[in-house]
Parts: sequence; structure tokens; C-alpha cells
Amino acid sequence: MSLSTVIKNKLVHVGDTVQVYQKIKEEDKIRTQVFEGIVIAIKGRELGKSFTVRKMAAAGIGVERIWPIMTPSISKITVIKRGNPRRSKLYYLRNLIGKERQSVRSEGKQTQSEPQESGSQG
Repeated sequence: MSLSTVIKNKLVHVGDTVQVYQKIKEEDKIRTQVFEGIVIAIKGRELGKSFTVRKMAAAGIGVERIWPIMTPSISKITVIKRGNPRRSKLYYLRNLIGKERQSVRSEGKQTQSEPQESGSQG
């Protein structure tokens, strides 16, 4: 299954954690490098469509890569985990750190506040 088929048939969605296998040519050898991260955006239409994947590299530095769907350098895409976002573009993940990013969907939960005193101190 080609990459354009994967994106076109909606097998990869925004919010999914994916592994992108990219072919890299070094001198006379070709090797495959895996880039694992969250799909934060899918842009464009038809053949001009592209997708953006963001991962956290060493020392907490965020790395983003943008690929057009019609590139021959990608051999396959594997979906590791399905996401269920409420937005079509997840650019706000750039500002979140660590565990905040993992609990994106549960941000609507109420936080535990200090207990309120009942009655009067008469």
C-alpha cells in the first residue's frame, strides 16, 4: 500500500502516533530510518497533500518533519496508537511539556481543590 493510499483513505489521522520509515541514501548505500511521533497536521488536497509529525528528541527538544504524500523516500507508515483529538491541527502540543502532552484529551477534568469549610465560625 502506497503512502498516498494511506493518507487518502484516511488510515492515518491527526493525533495518531506513527512510525514513518524513510529511505536515506548515504554514498552508495541506502538505509531505512524510523521517525516516531504524533501526527499534528495534515494539509493540502489531492497530490499536494502533506503531513507533519512531531517527536520529542533527546533533552526534551521537539523535532518536526513535514513530508509530502507523494514522496518516494518513505517506504511505509505504521500506526502505533490511535488518537482522538478535538482539533484538526495540534499545534498547541508545541507548548506542552512531558506528561501534559500525554493527558491532552483529559484536560477537561476538574482539578481537586482545597476542601471548603462548612458552617460559620460563630
